[in-house]
Amino acid sequence: MKFTIIQSKLVGPLQLISGAVEKRQTLPVLANLLIKIEKGLLSITATDLEIEMSVNINLENDSLDGDITVPARKLVDICRSLPVDGVINIELLDSKLIVKCGRSKFTLSTISAQEFPNIEDSLFSTEFVISSSDFKRTIDKTQFAMAQQDVRYYLNGMLIELDQDKLLTVATDGHRLALSRLTLNAKVCDDLVQVIIPRKGVLEAGKLLSSIDEEATVSLNSNHIRITIGQFVFTSKLVDGRFPDYGKVLPKNAERILLCEKESIKEAFSRASILCNDKFRGVRLTLSENKLTINANNPEQEEAEIELDVEYNDKEMEIGFNVSYLLDAVNAIKSDKVKFCLGDSNSSVLIEASEDADSAYVVMPMRL
Repeated sequence: MKFTIIQSKLVGPLQLISGAVEKRQTLPVLANLLIKIEKGLLSITATDLEIEMSVNINLENDSLDGDITVPARKLVDICRSLPVDGVINIELLDSKLIVKCGRSKFTLSTISAQEFPNIEDSLFSTEFVISSSDFKRTIDKTQFAMAQQDVRYYLNGMLIELDQDKLLTVATDGHRLALSRLTLNAKVCDDLVQVIIPRKGVLEAGKLLSSIDEEATVSLNSNHIRITIGQFVFTSKLVDGRFPDYGKVLPKNAERILLCEKESIKEAFSRASILCNDKFRGVRLTLSENKLTINANNPEQEEAEIELDVEYNDKEMEIGFNVSYLLDAVNAIKSDKVKFCLGDSNSSVLIEASEDADSAYVVMPMRL
């Protein structure tokens, strides 16, 4: 195996797909990248058995076919260290990968390509095309609410729901829920389709979508999701579980409406958070006519009180929330004004943009 490539053409794709490499691998080969040359096409693949990312690059110079796996982190670091316009010569000699550029030479250990696991290829039953920026924006509006290492494994990921021409993403950790809606350019299914993408798959797909501003083809079946965009192919196994019924979580009797400027309440929550309990992050909201008071305190008996002018014309009430969850929701909303829909002091709050809301956020109350 032998090929030549410019550093700038190789290092970006290498960095992008190496995110799929398992950090704490049980198999040594999972720390490696699969490099394959066939008829002038260079393909590089990374996997952790749950997700797989690959890139195809057309080589401009003569090459020799072959395949091998090499340590991902070392190859990425070597290529990053070389000049942007440097010509990199890569050759497989006696089971070692030789990387040369100018007067620099590196010799890397290898593992046979036959030991590299592939996510099995399968037929996809549902497919749609979406701009990478729209898909990334929809993911960004919800991914922060995914659980981390929850025993309810189906919460450690994101629900993607397709209903005719509607795309919905939902994430929840049991304490809060984030939901985003998007209308696609065409009808993609007759029956409701729901899949759960694992947390790492969501994060790596997001990086891919943000790096390439092109249309993405998204393919789904009962076991996998595949995103093809430009020269990259991302594949992830799906979480085998039933996602909670998000419709039951959305508050039904939240008739007390508070309207406020997004930046004002964001700053107020941030200030209050400075003196709230580091572990529980609780703040108390006191609502009165056209005024919101935010109180926070901590075990050191330090206190913060912030008053804010708002639009509110209902009964006075007090309610407690995790301020980090409130800030996450407000940050995800892109309008100038934010609407808080409340029931009573024991009910969840629904947070959304003041108008044309294509996303919704639910935060459960805290006892303070």
